[in-house]
Amino acid sequence: MLFGSATAAYQIEGAWNEDGKSENIWDRLSHQEPCSIAECHTGDIADNSYYSYKRDVEMIRELGLDFYRFSLSWTRILPTSFPDKINEKGVEYYNNLINELLKYNIQPMVTLYHWDLPQKLQDLGGWSNSLIVDWFTDYSKVAFELFGDRVKYWFTINEPRQICHLGYGMAAMAPLLNDSGYSDYLCAKNLLLAHAKVYHLYDDQYRSKQGGTIGIVISASWLEPESEEDAEAAEDGRQFEWGIYANPIFSKNGDFPKEIKQRVAVKSMIQGFSRSRLPEFTPEEIELVKGSSDFFGLNHYSTSFVYRNESVYGYHKSPSLNDDASIILYKDSSWEGYSTKIVPWGFYNLLTKIREDYDNPPIFITENGYASPGGIEDDDRVKYYRQYLDAMLNAIEEGSDIRLYTAWSIMDNFEWLDGYILRFGLYEVDYESPERTRTPRKSAYFYKQIVRTHTLDHLYEPDMTVPLSIDEGH
Repeated sequence: MLFGSATAAYQIEGAWNEDGKSENIWDRLSHQEPCSIAECHTGDIADNSYYSYKRDVEMIRELGLDFYRFSLSWTRILPTSFPDKINEKGVEYYNNLINELLKYNIQPMVTLYHWDLPQKLQDLGGWSNSLIVDWFTDYSKVAFELFGDRVKYWFTINEPRQICHLGYGMAAMAPLLNDSGYSDYLCAKNLLLAHAKVYHLYDDQYRSKQGGTIGIVISASWLEPESEEDAEAAEDGRQFEWGIYANPIFSKNGDFPKEIKQRVAVKSMIQGFSRSRLPEFTPEEIELVKGSSDFFGLNHYSTSFVYRNESVYGYHKSPSLNDDASIILYKDSSWEGYSTKIVPWGFYNLLTKIREDYDNPPIFITENGYASPGGIEDDDRVKYYRQYLDAMLNAIEEGSDIRLYTAWSIMDNFEWLDGYILRFGLYEVDYESPERTRTPRKSAYFYKQIVRTHTLDHLYEPDMTVPLSIDEGH
């Protein structure tokens, strides 16, 4: 099993308008007034990784990781958004990072799209414009040509739900469209087609000569029914949250989940629409999307309880995806944790459901992590990793085909609308320092022990009096 950590371009790179990079949707959002982001934070400098990538690789070596998952900035490579102009400085940065990783036998794993759409494309409709299938394919082709000789693990798109539901359906992610019940469904269809087109592009033109693997990354929480009567509500909730993206790819029949198709069609009719607000896939599109991932890329953080009773009617605005699902979620007050609640049994249940529903696909755990307010002595994060890794091992023992595990994140970074308030890092970043100094937390020591021994020792306590150092071979 491989162990690694992950980041995303906008969250760490900085250099937002340097060396030819153009504006993306998070640049635009973070510069708006009045500000939408906590304490008016921006990613303009972030962790300064554009200039500090060697320190980033040094941290990866200190932990002894097998791989590093990072994303490419579309606008750093293609400043016009299109392949007519390739920005050599941007290409040089990613070449330097990839080569630095490979120099120390660290596998680069690359996400093509982690939310930072070129603003120019957003102005043209972004993921709600069906032309984005071609725009994304053209961009991906450039990436395969530039980096595919050395990159053997590709992730097309990170977390469709956050892009479509939170960005287009709500105002929780850029571009804050807040048009749920239509825009988020349109985004979902276009995104899945764009992903599938890029998968087949790689499969047809690059796999034989580059020898890599490619898939999508889906975020999924576990939704637990409050009571036996809420089992259907919980299943509906899972399908609306992540089945809408997973089912078309991983189920035997493809297509959107039947629960969603039925509920949206009925709601749309009642609301006076002439057809379902959920766009249909053609039979050819269903076949294109079905099977278009070599693995199930999974990001998971926590769990919620679910119920549905009379109080849900009128609870959500209508029309909207949440109204279509007609469920209410909540966290149990007894659960431990700061922003992220520690519920390891939910992780186990989720892994089991993926195995049972989708015929045990290879699972790449591409993000798992804990948000805290900061501080070096992060005992809650150590507890989180200890318990979630234990839950993962239980799923493996029962047959789940889990190939790799990724801690989010190697270091603190720009946490979207929360700015730098929430901290996910194994390393603490000093944002008052021009160098953005990185310091290992207790969790970094703990994770290094896991990676080094491939053993989960429930009694192990990190000794932070000994500085983290690079072991022989890294």
